[in-house]
Amino acid sequence: MTEQGRMGAGQGAALLVGAVLGPGMLVLPQLAAAAAGPASVLAWAGLLALSVPVALTFAALGVRHPGGGGVASFAGLAFGPRAAAVVGWWFYGAVPVGTVAGALVGGRYVEACLGVDGTLAGVLILAAAFAANAAGLRTSGRLQLVSVALLVALLAVAVVTAAPRADLDHFTPFAPYGLAGVAGAAGVLMFAFVGWEAASHLSAEFAVGRGGRRGRRGRHGLTRATVVTLVVVGVLYLGVSVTSVGVLGADMPGVPLSALLEAGLGGVARPVTGVLAVLLTFGAVNAYLAGAARLGVALARDGAMPAWLAGGRAPYRSLGALAVLTVPVVVWAVDLDLLMRATSACLAAVTAAGVAAAVRVLPAGRLRVTAVVATGMSAVALACCGVFLAVPAVLAVVALGVLKALRRAVLPAHDGAPSGGCHD
Repeated sequence: MTEQGRMGAGQGAALLVGAVLGPGMLVLPQLAAAAAGPASVLAWAGLLALSVPVALTFAALGVRHPGGGGVASFAGLAFGPRAAAVVGWWFYGAVPVGTVAGALVGGRYVEACLGVDGTLAGVLILAAAFAANAAGLRTSGRLQLVSVALLVALLAVAVVTAAPRADLDHFTPFAPYGLAGVAGAAGVLMFAFVGWEAASHLSAEFAVGRGGRRGRRGRHGLTRATVVTLVVVGVLYLGVSVTSVGVLGADMPGVPLSALLEAGLGGVARPVTGVLAVLLTFGAVNAYLAGAARLGVALARDGAMPAWLAGGRAPYRSLGALAVLTVPVVVWAVDLDLLMRATSACLAAVTAAGVAAAVRVLPAGRLRVTAVVATGMSAVALACCGVFLAVPAVLAVVALGVLKALRRAVLPAHDGAPSGGCHD
């Protein structure tokens, strides 16, 4: 762990890579190819292009508002408390769905590589993550970095060893489902392109000038970390997407990374991939649950969620609420693609809200232009989520309804406010 204000660009880049990369990469090449065929590589490339202005915008927000409280705080700063509540609900509501999806990804690899029932394995991964959080355990910074390094190594080895087996015939027909297929692939791939807002949280950890003032070194360190992350993520994503189609074809198995490693290294890769998939999935699910549980407490303290979530030994009540919300998702979880698309829609909405807030928060000039470009491109990506935009829309209605109800409940009786005819 680094002392506040002492983080270098390398460490910052490692943490940013960890925020963007996740276990979704273990299955997304197959889901994208199923939606668009070989043309899924266009969706990967398009979302990487989107990532450039989005990542730079969040880095700029972090420099000017170090130690910010996340996208919800930026939305509140730009658009007011209602917007902050909605954005907070989007993220909080996405976690029960997204963590189930992530756990099922790990379960799918366990079934393919180790022969254990995938659904059972996914449920056990999810239960272990809830138990770890309930026990007060957190994935340490070092363990998170090790997890990220394992995923980067897996992706890199898979690409390097399997690429020589690529066949150009696998790229024809290139776009069997047309532009609609590419848009559909982009909708599910948004799962792999969120996390850039982490730059806004890392700003306070970068070097500061004398007297505690944030100097050019801190600003440039965060920018360099963001650029390095863009390069690493870009190379990995394009490498995996192109190699997966080239080696396995558009009709690839549901565990593409395992298939790539087997193509390059042989059968010895299968059990190793299964074990690593469990570790990677558990780390990601554990981290998301820890963050969401604390977000629930913050939203409750801000009056956007019921106050009892912030009571007791925080954040255990919030964690319990997440567990209750997760149960019906587990019961309903019959299609991994649907779960990932619903999660992507919520997280894409969070990203769009963040860059839109930057248009109002950042000063006029090059940075604001970048934020405007990021907002426009995010709107296009958001549209690719299609009917799944109903999920964040419903959450927004719920968030505003809860916020209004809670505000009415705390109105003091002597204010003379209407009681609505309901008294205890």
